[in-house]
Amino acid sequence: MKLKLTASLTLLASLAAGIVLATSPATPPAAGEVPAMKARLATRAGLVAVSKAGETLVAVGDYGTIIRPSDAGKTWQQAAAVPVSGLLTAVSFADAKNGWAVGHGGIILVTRDGGDTWAIQHTVDDKPVLLGVHFTDAEHGFVVGAYGTALQTGDGGKNWEPMQVGEGRDADLHLNHVFSGPNGTLFTAGESGSAFRSKDGGQHWERLNTGATGSLWSGLQRRNGQVLLLGMSGKVLESADLGDHWKVLETATTQALTGGVEKPDGHLVLVGTGGATVTDKDGQLVTTIREDRQNLAAVAADGGNLILLGQNGLVQDSHTH
Repeated sequence: MKLKLTASLTLLASLAAGIVLATSPATPPAAGEVPAMKARLATRAGLVAVSKAGETLVAVGDYGTIIRPSDAGKTWQQAAAVPVSGLLTAVSFADAKNGWAVGHGGIILVTRDGGDTWAIQHTVDDKPVLLGVHFTDAEHGFVVGAYGTALQTGDGGKNWEPMQVGEGRDADLHLNHVFSGPNGTLFTAGESGSAFRSKDGGQHWERLNTGATGSLWSGLQRRNGQVLLLGMSGKVLESADLGDHWKVLETATTQALTGGVEKPDGHLVLVGTGGATVTDKDGQLVTTIREDRQNLAAVAADGGNLILLGQNGLVQDSHTH
């Protein structure tokens, strides 16, 4: 396949546009990398992904920015030490202490203290753009990225082994996100409507017939066992049988949907480009456009509040239901 810059990489790059960090290096360079600088307004950096870390949250984004809430979530603070300053695209915590983040340059970072200090655990050969990371426990994790890049670990990241997701013409598809479904099933969402499933912990993968043609950016499992895939042109796909069959859910938006969460009360919230916010009401999906119209990349639930992440940083929103 001819190398090309897809919308996924363009979106990630756009999330950080216009952010200026005024600072100085906090730690010496590690493994040839320049560490993240201490940012005066870290919460306004382009933020791309967020993960639950026990009872708290950790968000990552451009310039190696990693932030965590303090003061019971009223304010957020930047991590004390991050050894890279490139774009971090995904983050996953296995528990309150052990977490991993990935991004540009094939970098896999690890933290053992809940996200305050980070170290480079592994650099993937050829330094591809990594787009997704998911740990099912503190030992077993999965990383996916551009041009079919996929790796797995069974020892907490001490060793990373190549993982074959797509085969043949699917082998170099961009893999945008990896997540768990019911009964230990793993799913990967990718470009050109591709999605893959593994029922044996990542050892073998099969392509699913989604019926979609545009890229799929993200996915999640709902409490009722349904699996959702989110993508281009407001696409939301729903499966009640572990991906054997998919139903298109109408969203009335053409904005790309990039992230979603099911709140503690069972309500669904999806976010995307152009300030798109999709919620469920009376069994239907309803789209609203935020006044700021900023591109949103991810969303998380923090008690009764929503945490929205995007090109202008972090937004705490208690009004989206």
